[in-house]
Amino acid sequence: MTRPAERVVIFYNQRGTAEQHIKEGKNAVTWTRLSCHRFAANAVRLQLHALAYNLANFLRTLALPETVKQWSMTTLRDRMVKIGAKIVRHGRSITFQMAEAMVPRGLFQQILAAIAALRPLPSARC
Repeated sequence: MTRPAERVVIFYNQRGTAEQHIKEGKNAVTWTRLSCHRFAANAVRLQLHALAYNLANFLRTLALPETVKQWSMTTLRDRMVKIGAKIVRHGRSITFQMAEAMVPRGLFQQILAAIAALRPLPSARC
């Protein structure tokens, strides 16, 4: 071997991490379900799954509080996306009602505040 043993170990550890990400994508985003008969349709579907995985990973790293950053994609999907909710409209107000069984109200408010903080500042008008 021409590489030092430390580099081989680092490369091998990265391989294991990559395998964990692939497994997580298969389970949470189901990117292996390419059931279309045409190659082009399957290519687009795989790209959409990869985009969904990357967006979820982006959300996890930038917008989640420290207490839930270690959640897997499956846990995020089950606790934050696949929950029942109801939208109630009264006059000019809209209320989003959801069960607090999966995500407590304070945690959900922290996540929404972190997402809102990611918005760019409005540009100055001349």
